[in-house]
Amino acid sequence: MANTSFFENKNAVYFTLGCKLNFAETSTIAGQLAERGVRNVKQDEKADFCIINTCSVTELADKKSRQAIRRICRQHPEAFVVVVGCYAQLKPDEIRAIEGVDLVLGTDQKANLPEYLIAAQTNKADRPIVVSPTKDLETFTPSCSMNDRTRHFLKVQDGCDYYCSYCTIPYARGRSRNGSIADLTAMAYEAGRNGGKEIVLTGINIGDFGKTTGESFFDLIRSLDQVDTIDRFRISSIEPNLLTDEMIDFIAASKRFAPHFHIPLQSGCDEVLRLMRRKYDTSFFASKINTIKTLIPDAFIGVDVIAGIRGETDTCFEKTRAFVAALPVSKLHVFTYSERPGTHALTIEPVVDPQTRQQRSKQLMAISNELSDRFCRSQQGKTKKVLFEHTRKGTKMFGFTENYVKVEAEYDETMINRLMTVTLGDFNADHTALTIIGRGV
Repeated sequence: MANTSFFENKNAVYFTLGCKLNFAETSTIAGQLAERGVRNVKQDEKADFCIINTCSVTELADKKSRQAIRRICRQHPEAFVVVVGCYAQLKPDEIRAIEGVDLVLGTDQKANLPEYLIAAQTNKADRPIVVSPTKDLETFTPSCSMNDRTRHFLKVQDGCDYYCSYCTIPYARGRSRNGSIADLTAMAYEAGRNGGKEIVLTGINIGDFGKTTGESFFDLIRSLDQVDTIDRFRISSIEPNLLTDEMIDFIAASKRFAPHFHIPLQSGCDEVLRLMRRKYDTSFFASKINTIKTLIPDAFIGVDVIAGIRGETDTCFEKTRAFVAALPVSKLHVFTYSERPGTHALTIEPVVDPQTRQQRSKQLMAISNELSDRFCRSQQGKTKKVLFEHTRKGTKMFGFTENYVKVEAEYDETMINRLMTVTLGDFNADHTALTIIGRGV
């Protein structure tokens, strides 16, 4: 392979923030460098290259990205530091001001990171090098994370055409685009042949799959369901208006797709949903949840909710609080609203003060804890299949059932990366997982 001599005897450390899609893309970058001879750093070893894949979904995500960049620059002072991802796409000048950064690449450019690394060596006196992010994001680079031999993240789609009033992701990721079903199915087969047991389908708006190829997301999941090298597929976040009853019927009878849904609600008040420019109302959302629970009673359903967005009056929040408390779902993923530059939401009144936003988030988190506790208790005594993937030798190991109940067991090397049939018991000591009271094979 060309240019391998530049990378010979080099090592790299990778740090990823944000969504599962970022983890899949970081894995692809690591694979590109590994093909050129770059190995991962060992414990306490200094890196030649540091690759930081950032997130910018909220103001807090921006802050965490900056903190991570500074920390890694301190830990590896002699390394060549590359910052990529959504924060790099949206705010490259902020990253330019951080001491120790050598190269900043936008969302599209990171697909060619090895070539940019080579080119950067001719400009060593000019630091950092900021490759101007392309605003017209059009490329799609297939990615499948391979770092965890048990669970893989398969990127099937990128970008979003929705332009919700509070969100900058379309500007960071571009328009909706995707890979082909044939290519993605082949990647899934390969992941299984390499020892993977479970694949999570990732993207920015995966239900919108098909804009590039004229296919559909339903076509994709039907194809993947035939992949006999993989035991289990999960669908990451999917918009409620794109999750069809036909898909729910299919998953209910599927050989491999897990009864696990992650569906963004964002608000339980129709007035706020209109301000957000969402494509459904609460009645539609509730009917979708009820369809899932009717067809798949044990399904895990996670729901995204934003607290304190502009325009959310006390009355609006009370509607949201009452709505989510009554939903038969398993968990709320609560986000405190943060103002994003350039979004339409900045024109909306009234403004919810930061303290009130935090208070509302806490109330929603309390509801989430109750929902999660109720769902886990409903699973006690049931027999499920657990894929044990997290291990801490000498203490405990962890895994997840098909319907995403976290399970704790005593460490047993023979259970690593295996689907085990278990009977679910009570909560563990810190109330974060269910124990097992029996297991088979």
